Amino acid sequence: MRLSKSFVPTLKEVPSEAIIPSHILMIRAGLVRQLSAGIYSWLPLGYKVIRKIMDIIREEMDAIGGQEFLYPALNPKEIWEQTGRVAAFGDTLFHIKNRDYVLAPTHEEIVAWHAQGAITSYKDLPQMWYQIQTKFRNEPRPRSGVIRGRQFLMKDAYSLDKDFEGLDASYAQQDKAYRKIFDRCGLKYFVVGASSGAMGGSKSEEFMVKSDAGEDTVAYCEKCGYAANVEVAQSIAEQGKHLAESKNIFEISTPNVKSIDELCEFLKIHEHETAKSRVYMHNDKPVLVLMLGNDEVNETKLSSVLGGEVRPCHPEELKEISGADAGSIGPIGFKHRIIADNLLKDANNLYSGANKNDYHIGGIDLNRDVPGIEYFDLRIAESGEKCVRCGSTLDVFKAIELGHIFKLGTKYSDALGVRFLDENGKDHPVVMGSYGIGVDRVLACFIEQNFDEKGLIWKKPLAPFDIQLVGLNMKNEIVSDTCDKLYMHLTELGYDVLYDDRRDVSAGFKFNDADLLGMPVQVVVGEKNLKEGKVEIKLRNTNEKQAIELVHLHTKLKELL
Repeated sequence: MRLSKSFVPTLKEVPSEAIIPSHILMIRAGLVRQLSAGIYSWLPLGYKVIRKIMDIIREEMDAIGGQEFLYPALNPKEIWEQTGRVAAFGDTLFHIKNRDYVLAPTHEEIVAWHAQGAITSYKDLPQMWYQIQTKFRNEPRPRSGVIRGRQFLMKDAYSLDKDFEGLDASYAQQDKAYRKIFDRCGLKYFVVGASSGAMGGSKSEEFMVKSDAGEDTVAYCEKCGYAANVEVAQSIAEQGKHLAESKNIFEISTPNVKSIDELCEFLKIHEHETAKSRVYMHNDKPVLVLMLGNDEVNETKLSSVLGGEVRPCHPEELKEISGADAGSIGPIGFKHRIIADNLLKDANNLYSGANKNDYHIGGIDLNRDVPGIEYFDLRIAESGEKCVRCGSTLDVFKAIELGHIFKLGTKYSDALGVRFLDENGKDHPVVMGSYGIGVDRVLACFIEQNFDEKGLIWKKPLAPFDIQLVGLNMKNEIVSDTCDKLYMHLTELGYDVLYDDRRDVSAGFKFNDADLLGMPVQVVVGEKNLKEGKVEIKLRNTNEKQAIELVHLHTKLKELL
């Protein structure tokens, strides 16, 4: 491809709307342009990479028996209402105004609709269906370029099996295929246990890359490889103490003391002598959640424990429920259900709110003073705590989700009537799995892991071109003729070549563009080297340069590429 005839609008300056490296470089290198918040056009160079990613995905999906579909992005809302996901997705689901349609963020319902009635016998199973499709989610705060957009490309696959043993096998196949896909794309990734969220199901795992740009937080043990999204991560932390003698409870005046830190400072105590109270509404009934010290409630874990509808109490509800405002609430005298994190189990001589503004109670023995209290794992794991698997230190950091695989079970087949007859003529629901990859995110994550201060650093599997051929002073006939012949020769040899044949651009500008665009190998043709029958080769990943005789160029390129 000749650069002089191509649309590759590179920029010198960092765009004001871009903050993270992948977003900055995708705009500066002319891969994408933003049309609106969270909505991007893929320009020719960027779309060429996207097609390479899609080719890798297709090859690995086909290798495990996947059959490619293309489902409509515009879906009847009625189907989504049957599974309850209009409510589950809430405002992130795009609705077509004055019409009973939605723009699909995923396609479980449509897969189930196609399977319903068409799959009638165990002989029709298993099936593995997939597509690569544009999806839509009404993100309230789209950011980080294509990593968090309102329109995005996604590979979503769906397995249909006759039983859970079959689902286990399909899930394992997808897991293996995902690892091959991300390996082939040159990504450094890890796999974490995760929450299924609005997707539902019994098990899910996320494929993640470590990045400060990530919106997920992950707990990871480098020693044993334990990894989990903090939504579900467990850890070993210091437990609340049970002292040999329990004091009697006593009330303390604590004017203007609202937080655990303020309470500890006021009473000169350690935070592990305190129990923090949070009040939630569960199916319209109050629940008090007790946490040790400054531990935070993991609301995903809480929702899993309670089930149903769970939300934090509004400030105006607290006084009516407990008799006090936030910061003065505690378990003594609280008249509704009380649950606590496992770290508080058997703890005594605790301080907590008195359910009276500006007062706290000390000497609390949870076993003695809070009958009926229940204990669960409710906390968010933190860096420095111990791994539940091997006891080593956990690291908690930000990460980007590349892909997510789910064991859905029968949630969608039950809701949409997807059933089959077994060998004995008995009726069963089809058992489903769902498996997604963010195609745009693969590209963005690759860039997050492969750049320097000059620009992109492509590796061959995803590189838009193998070689960038740079002609210096193209007004010189010897240089231009050599470049033209070299371009034709390299192309005939099977190399994908981006040829910078621009005539009115300085050498410095061409070098800067070549480094910004980041093709694996640069071949630079200039008057000085040509006089010696040579050209210069530059490796973008190391910035190493070497003069090579033209007659040996192909041999050297074969070695490098």
